[in-house]
Amino acid sequence: MRTTIENLQESKIREVANAGMGRADVLPFWFGESDEVTPEFIRQAAIESLQRGETFYSHNLGLPELREAIAEYMGGLHGPIASDRLAVTSGGVNALMLAVQALVEAGDEVVAVTPVWPNLTAQPVILGATVRCVSLRPVNGAWMLDMEELLAAVTSRTKLLVINAPNNPTGWTLTRAEQSQIVAHCRVTETWILADEVYERLYYEPTANACAPSFLDVTAPEDRLLVVHSFSKSFLMTGWRLGWLVMPPGMTHHVGKLLEFNTSCAPVFVQRAAIVALKRTADVTPRVVAHLKQCRDTLVPLLQALPGVQLAAASGGMYAFFRLEGHDDSLATAKRLVREAGLGLAPGAAFDPSPTARSGNWLRWCFASKDPQRLVLGVDRLKSWLGR
Repeated sequence: MRTTIENLQESKIREVANAGMGRADVLPFWFGESDEVTPEFIRQAAIESLQRGETFYSHNLGLPELREAIAEYMGGLHGPIASDRLAVTSGGVNALMLAVQALVEAGDEVVAVTPVWPNLTAQPVILGATVRCVSLRPVNGAWMLDMEELLAAVTSRTKLLVINAPNNPTGWTLTRAEQSQIVAHCRVTETWILADEVYERLYYEPTANACAPSFLDVTAPEDRLLVVHSFSKSFLMTGWRLGWLVMPPGMTHHVGKLLEFNTSCAPVFVQRAAIVALKRTADVTPRVVAHLKQCRDTLVPLLQALPGVQLAAASGGMYAFFRLEGHDDSLATAKRLVREAGLGLAPGAAFDPSPTARSGNWLRWCFASKDPQRLVLGVDRLKSWLGR
């Protein structure tokens, strides 16, 4: 066994969830997924594909018709994106790993903006890279980027810059001006950008194209940029494990080779379901976003009213990230909440491996609940626990 793998930290989110799984008395808000089932018409498309006997391999890069559908969908949001820049992947996490495998070698330097979903900092470590973290700063419960600190950290030695915005767990989102500044700097340092934009449609500020600012809006196809997307969040398809990767056109063939040696291809019946999902985006995503905004606006004021709680409403994503005064060990606190209050939250310590992490005493609450009253019940449990 490689020493790197033996020393790899387990997910602290899973550590908390494992302590409460199977308990009917626990309200689980620890994972980043809605408790709403995938729409019936998407499920039906997969069933019909299976009934046709589509149980064989597809092209490594995905069904041509799905790649064309993704290109059309992305084009409607960000302007023309050719299908020769796209690879269909077995989930967003697979797209992220493929991107890191394509770019990072042992000994390379990677800079990551944290707090962030732990997979994004673990993947370069698995490949032997050194990860430097630039932490967002909490200001009155909202999280802000120190641009000078980030640009100082990204030098000609930096192979890859990893950014997730809208951000899991904080909801922080880059502005287009900030993206342009980062792109200009990385062109000078010849640093690749890996942008995890899976939450771009889960954005609650008014925009012309109903999505968050994207690096695709401020770059050319040949720029050193890879963008990761997923069907999981805005199409309610977490368990389907389907995503896609946008890249410079000259890179696509090589990513196809990596796909062959990782997963070969995504299942055809899942890809058929995704084609239907994209064709009927208007029947799914706007409703999902409106409902999540309702959930956010239900949960956040209730949390803000509790003594010792600090947070601001997120502009994107599906999480409330909040600080509990007097509870400085978020992992221990999250385990106690499961055990003593029947409330399942993710510990802030899971999202930043840096010794100078600023999120160690914060907690993440996924508010993607089909019934917002479950959020109210969860706050009642937290309030009672704090009172004790």
